[in-house]
Amino acid sequence: MSPFVAELIGTMLLILLGDGVVANVVLKDTKGNNGGWIVITTAWGLAVFVGVVVAGPYSGAHLNPAVTLALAIAGKFAWANVIPYIIAQFAGACMGAFLVWIMYYDHFKRTNDPASILAVFCTGPAVRNYVSNIASEVIGAFVLLFTIFYIAGAEITPVKTPIGLGSVGAIPVALLVWVIGLSLGGTTGYAINPARDLGPRFMHMLLPIKGKGTSDWAYAWIPVIAPLVGASIAAVLYLSVKQ
Repeated sequence: MSPFVAELIGTMLLILLGDGVVANVVLKDTKGNNGGWIVITTAWGLAVFVGVVVAGPYSGAHLNPAVTLALAIAGKFAWANVIPYIIAQFAGACMGAFLVWIMYYDHFKRTNDPASILAVFCTGPAVRNYVSNIASEVIGAFVLLFTIFYIAGAEITPVKTPIGLGSVGAIPVALLVWVIGLSLGGTTGYAINPARDLGPRFMHMLLPIKGKGTSDWAYAWIPVIAPLVGASIAAVLYLSVKQ
């Protein structure tokens, strides 16, 4: 389990479970059909938990190019490893989306709404206003990364002896993603992760799904660029205020 493999598998699990809950909620004749936004955001948070549990000990569980970029800007990650991590994240996202298609194959065939099919794979704006959509993704990614910089390991005071929490240490990030989805996700679907959006969108384009419609490439640049901008702002602010 190298860092590259850990990022690939961790991101694959993230997308399998994250896109999987969307499929369960929006596709026709599933057990979870019309489960609602709380179901989706809760499962996405737990999907992050699963990905971090698996990848964390080996790669730090970035699972997101915006996280990788922000950590590099903040001096907490080597720039030489940025591109390999991002490649692993995109590859893992594509694999996860493919597994969702396999998992819900029969339900994709029964679903006639192209928008619902696309929603399984990637995000889209509730109201298409590119300025507002960019702002939403920038703010969401900023909250994600700025908070991540301040997540600390448990320790015993006053001597401050670190405590290894094992898999439980992944819970703070899961809760963070959950609250971002509940509070800030209603505008664009809170991609906050370029790999999470672009990889599955690419698979939507490639997979032979009947009646799937367009992959909405006109919008696709926003959930890629805006999270990177938000993450970079978070890193710069962190460096400015930590002194």
